[in-house]
Amino acid sequence: MTNAQQQIGDEFTNLYRDIPQSVEFKKLRKRLLRQTREALNQFGMVEEGARWLVALSGGKDSYSLLALLMDLKAQGLLPVELVACNLDQGQPGFPQHILPDYLNQLGIEHHIEYRDTYSIVKEKVPTGATYCGLCSRLRRANLYRIAREKGCLSVVLGHHRDDILETFLMNMFHGGRMAAMPPKLLNDDGDLTLLRPLSYCAEDDLQKFSDAMQFPIIPCNLCGSQDGLQRVMTKKMLADMEKADPGRKDRMMLALANINPSHMLDAQLFDFAELTPAKI
Repeated sequence: MTNAQQQIGDEFTNLYRDIPQSVEFKKLRKRLLRQTREALNQFGMVEEGARWLVALSGGKDSYSLLALLMDLKAQGLLPVELVACNLDQGQPGFPQHILPDYLNQLGIEHHIEYRDTYSIVKEKVPTGATYCGLCSRLRRANLYRIAREKGCLSVVLGHHRDDILETFLMNMFHGGRMAAMPPKLLNDDGDLTLLRPLSYCAEDDLQKFSDAMQFPIIPCNLCGSQDGLQRVMTKKMLADMEKADPGRKDRMMLALANINPSHMLDAQLFDFAELTPAKI
C-alpha cells in the first residue's frame, strides 16, 4: 500500500469511526453515494488526477458533501485529490476553532482563509434587502482565487436537489426566466469548473445523514437572521406540494432534464418561423 492510499484509508476510518450500524443508515448512505456517483458520471465532472477545492461552510450540506466524496475516494471510485476549504467571512461570533479542529482530527488536507466579506455585505445591502446575492458573489470570487492558488481545477459546492428546484422556481416567479443551478458550470474566465455533485440528493436525506454523522454544525448568522426571504417562502411552497403529492420534487427534477424546445416559447432555442405546413 502506498503512502497516499494509507492516508486515504486513515481519513476514511477517522470519518466513519462512530457511524450508526442500523439498516436504515446503511440504506441512506448507499442511496446518497449512488446519487452522487450518478451526478458525477452523468455530467462529466471527474478528470482523473485533478485537484478539487471542496467548499466547507460548516453546514450540513457541505459536511455531507465532503464525507460522501471521501467515501467514494476511499472506495477507489473518485480518482481526484480533495482540499477542504473554509472561507471565514468575519461573521460576529463565528467559532473559528471548530472546522480546523475537526479537519485536523480527521487528517484531511484543508485551507482556512479569513476575509471579512460580512462587513461589506452589511454596508452595501440596503436595510430590508436580502444578503444572499452579494454574499454568495463575494464568497465565490474568493473561492475561485483560492482554487487557483492551490492548483485546483474545480470548486465543489454542496448544493442539492432542493436548492436546484428552489432556484428554478425563484427564477421563474421573480426573474422571468427558466434557469436553475447547473450541476457543472465553467466560470467566466474559463479556467475553473464549478461542480455540484449532490444535485440528485434530497435535503431531507442530507439532514438525516448529517444528524447520524454528528457533524459539528455552524449556523449562518447572516442570511439565517433574515425572515421572509424569497427562498424561505419557496422552500415552504415546495414542501407543501411534496406533502400533498409525494414524489413531486423528483418529477420536477426529471422535467428539468427533459426539455422540449418546440413546446416552449423561446424563439432563440427553436425556429418557429420555419414551421410551415407541407404543400400538397
